Amino acid sequence: MTAFPALLLPLPVAIPLVVCAVILTTAHLLPGRLPDILAIGAAVSVAVLCAVIARYAAQGPIVYWFGGWEPHDGVYLGIGFSVDEASGWIAAFIGMLYALTFVFAWGFFDRTHGHFHILMLLFLAAMVGFSFTRDMFNLFVWFEVMSVAAFALTAYHLAESSLAGAINFTVVNSLAGFLMLGGIGLIYAQAGTLDFEGIAAAVARGGRDPVVAGAFCLVAAALMIKGAIVPFQFWLADAHAVAPSPVSVIFSGSMVSLGLFGLAKVSAVVFAGSAQVQQALPILLIGLGSFTALLGGWMALLQRHLKRMLAFSTISHAGIMLAGIGALTAGGTGGMLVYVVGHGLVKGALFMIAGILLATQASIDEIALRGLGRGIWPAGIAMALAGLLLSGLPLGALDQGTRLVQGALSQQGHGIALAATAVGAALTGAAVLRAAGRIFLGLGPDPGDEAGAPSEDEREKANRPLWLMLAPCCALLALDVAIPPELIAHALPRAAAAFMHQPAAGALVEGPAWLPWASVAAGLAGAGYGLFRNRLPKIVVQPVSATQSAPTRALEFLHSGLIGDYAAWLAVGVAGIAAVLAMV
Repeated sequence: MTAFPALLLPLPVAIPLVVCAVILTTAHLLPGRLPDILAIGAAVSVAVLCAVIARYAAQGPIVYWFGGWEPHDGVYLGIGFSVDEASGWIAAFIGMLYALTFVFAWGFFDRTHGHFHILMLLFLAAMVGFSFTRDMFNLFVWFEVMSVAAFALTAYHLAESSLAGAINFTVVNSLAGFLMLGGIGLIYAQAGTLDFEGIAAAVARGGRDPVVAGAFCLVAAALMIKGAIVPFQFWLADAHAVAPSPVSVIFSGSMVSLGLFGLAKVSAVVFAGSAQVQQALPILLIGLGSFTALLGGWMALLQRHLKRMLAFSTISHAGIMLAGIGALTAGGTGGMLVYVVGHGLVKGALFMIAGILLATQASIDEIALRGLGRGIWPAGIAMALAGLLLSGLPLGALDQGTRLVQGALSQQGHGIALAATAVGAALTGAAVLRAAGRIFLGLGPDPGDEAGAPSEDEREKANRPLWLMLAPCCALLALDVAIPPELIAHALPRAAAAFMHQPAAGALVEGPAWLPWASVAAGLAGAGYGLFRNRLPKIVVQPVSATQSAPTRALEFLHSGLIGDYAAWLAVGVAGIAAVLAMV
């Protein structure tokens, strides 16, 4: 008989789907804001159920086999969910983020007939299924369901800009789906099974195998596309900039990170027995992660469109998470898992602030908004706090994740990657703090390179209560700050080891205590330079401007917005991964 905790596993996926069906069949009959209430209730139910599952999973992974098709004599025919403690908590975080996003979106659309809620709940179910599955083909299925819902949500307004961003998103992520399906086909041909454990056993028996390496190359590339890792990142800013604000909260708060979560899982479980893959991972993931952190941070600093700025910030922080995975230690992977939660909380709050500015000021342009945010000073305080947290302020879950990632990199002597994580965080923090100072304090009358960045006039529904938009934003920041470090230090070694299918780890090592403060100082200095350049002596401003110009023009040229260019860079990225695998 299946144990009680295992019976809970299908429910966090089934509940959003059932509510979707109810709203879809009764949409034209439901009164007023009942779809909002149903959606919030479904998301809260998912969060609570996943938290309960995570508590049970602390004693060991929980497995549920659909239809009772359990493996016999090492033969895996059935489809199952397998949930360890970390996966359960990540799914609970996603459910909570959706619940607060539905609160933020209350009244966002005058007449939706529940269509927005249906797409969002389908998105939620796919994310939880992606977190829970132990089957490679179903990993692909949930990946595609996520993508389809995301495509529709990006284009929800059906404006020219949103359709253009959605097309870029659709084409690039559809190519990612083809890559993943190809990789799954290769590994199935070699292993004869799609179950994670079954594949892992076959890979361990096979030794060095080019088919296994090819499968990993394709699957890893697909997940890096979803995770917006350089050179696969081009689609993300186009999509985030045009999606409705509540959708952007989910995109940056959980969808991007979930791609890296999937990469960490397949690297640590499915391909753990391949010496070739394991030797390539540190070179590949730490190298790409470091470069992504720096490039994303620099591009964030060059933006004036707040949602594009936050999108490039997400790219930068995705690079930091990828570097943590590349350390191949419980500390690095555990830091990445905490980072997923901390970054999601902070970045979700920032996209809500962007939505508040759109609703109250009918603009998302940092320069056009200069001084116009004084009347909504609580949002300014929240934005400044979020900027400090992004830059490395030693407080909250994001800081704990950063310290553990940096500790893992430091322990293995990856000094350049360690510096890249700090510089990337400082650049993103500087961009957000500069925008906060300009919008809410009226500083920065003389903009720099950001003045030449693209920007568009946008508008979102204005007659929503300010407190209803601010409440979930402040709740996200409060949750990030309130998670006690002692709880993370106590539970994470066990959870990270179970996630990686390794023996229990001891206390996890943190990075240098001075590094977060240095990162915050650099972030404040960068924001100060952006806001007060007109008061600085020319001997300071001219050298900085001269060194900025050429890299700025080159980066803007690369982010062309043309799908053909993005597809070409995708091919370059796949070739690069294959080259690293071939060299080890």
